[in-house]
Amino acid sequence: FLRAFLLLCSLAAAGSRAEIAEEEDVLVLKKSNFDEALQAHPNILVEFYAPWCGHCKALAPEYAKAAGMLKAEGSEIRLGKVDATEETELAQEYGVRGYPTIKFFKGGEKESPKEYSAGRQADDIVSWLKKRTGPAVATLNEVTEAESLIADNEVAVIGFFKDANSEGAKAYEKAAEAIDDIPFAMTSNDAVYSKFEVSKDSVVLFKKFDEGRNTFDGELTKEKLLAFVKANQLPLVIEFTEQTAPKIFGGDIKSHILMFLPKVASDFQDKMDQFKKAAEGFKGQILFIFIDSDVDDNQRILEFFGLKKEECPAIRLITLEDEMTKYKPESDAITAESITKFCTLFTEGKLKPHLMSQDVPEDWDKTPVKVLVGKNFEEVAFDSSKNVFVEFYAPWCGHCKQLAPIWDKLGEKYKDSADTIVAKMDSTANEIEAVKVHSFPTLKFFPAGDERKVIDYNGERTLEGFTKFLESGGKEGGAPAGDEDDELDAEVRSSQTDETFDRSRTIAAKL
Repeated sequence: FLRAFLLLCSLAAAGSRAEIAEEEDVLVLKKSNFDEALQAHPNILVEFYAPWCGHCKALAPEYAKAAGMLKAEGSEIRLGKVDATEETELAQEYGVRGYPTIKFFKGGEKESPKEYSAGRQADDIVSWLKKRTGPAVATLNEVTEAESLIADNEVAVIGFFKDANSEGAKAYEKAAEAIDDIPFAMTSNDAVYSKFEVSKDSVVLFKKFDEGRNTFDGELTKEKLLAFVKANQLPLVIEFTEQTAPKIFGGDIKSHILMFLPKVASDFQDKMDQFKKAAEGFKGQILFIFIDSDVDDNQRILEFFGLKKEECPAIRLITLEDEMTKYKPESDAITAESITKFCTLFTEGKLKPHLMSQDVPEDWDKTPVKVLVGKNFEEVAFDSSKNVFVEFYAPWCGHCKQLAPIWDKLGEKYKDSADTIVAKMDSTANEIEAVKVHSFPTLKFFPAGDERKVIDYNGERTLEGFTKFLESGGKEGGAPAGDEDDELDAEVRSSQTDETFDRSRTIAAKL
């Protein structure tokens, strides 16, 4: 009787719980039902979004598609979403600083959810989740299973091993555990070997582009297998889009060559073929990226490289290490030969960085705030007889626009000073070797003297704060260059989601 009574009580309690609403198979989560959702669905991917965020809107159909795919399969994995502008307490609890932010809660645990780190298409989301919840390597016992795996995924890897306990098979499993966004499987089945014309133990990467498949050749170690997969998992040439950005910027290849070309150009395919032919020689070293120069959303990228639509087609190369460095080929020709030569010089360390600069305005020093460009920066900022305070800005930056009237007042205050200069430089059009700008606005002080010192300003952005800083010789409110914790402009940060996408949005916004 007691057991029946407790069962009835539990059923009544379950019935009293409000049903969690769904929109296009995505659970609508709030502070009030979040714990309940984690109990009912132990493995759940949660998107924290803002209704006004363009990146969230772009993600929405793919996110819903992924939710539908999992639901149709009868998977226990669910997708949910939280309006972070309404559920501010929940967003704060999980450290949401930009949109969309996507976190995976596994096993019903609320603490330390895993940041989602794969692409923004439905297949990417589903593959990532399956790798997170299932075995790193699936076992294939039938030809149809292998065919389904290949058919259902853009990229899939199959290890052909007669002995699953061999050293090669173990190395393969370790490599599989290190990659989240690609499904790995293993087979010892003779029929599968025969179907895919594999005669000995090996690893084959199957893909729906370029060659169609790549066979690993070399010593079976985790490191070499990872290098093999990363070199072949992306197309020889990948188009830059909102969906591909995480794959482009989140990968291990930090040297990217970009071809700016309108898709509607009459010679588009010819130039693409030349670009792709050159890419074959640099797999795993340089990522070849195509950018449609006619797309409005790509105009900031052109601006970042000092290009205009009418100057395309054009080629540029960038490294995304601690400091972003850009390179420009000597020739404007887009041929496999010229691109190969350019990339070879880069890999051999024989290229000099390309620094953009506008021409020096005739009236650059006629206003209280002096106008600096790449061509006159060195002689002005490092004038040993002057104290020079410079704002590095972007024309589109909201914080820079707010600062402008205060900066103008500071210029007025010191316009007649014999040893102090207040200046500004548009860092989207001008670059200098001495200063790397990572955020806007960036404020740096170049004190008089021969030491070429650079002091970052970290104080209040007020006329009083700036004045105290200058009168103290850069001591009050200053720090040695590089000590500050740069923040991106809010316009940029609002569109970020995770560490991977931070890089792409940082670039695409400076971009």
